[in-house]
Amino acid sequence: MNDAAQTTTTQTEEVPADLMELAEAISQLPAEQRAEIDPLMARVMQGARRRRRILSLVQDALSQLRLDMKYLMFDLEATRRERDEYREQLDADA
Repeated sequence: MNDAAQTTTTQTEEVPADLMELAEAISQLPAEQRAEIDPLMARVMQGARRRRRILSLVQDALSQLRLDMKYLMFDLEATRRERDEYREQLDADA
């Protein structure tokens, strides 16, 4: 895939289809109307991309947190088993 197609695909994935349709409709307007609306549309698109990136970062952080919690629970259970084994050994020695 070439860079232009990849960039278009990336931008399409970052922006909801509704906004892409709206951008397409705006591009069909006469130049003077489009000149008024384009800066606003650019801000909306930028905001949508930023929200998508933030959502992705939050999802990644949650996934990492879930994984860390699983490791912590495993470690906690292993520590409890070791504690119980040591207690049994102490009781057997006493």
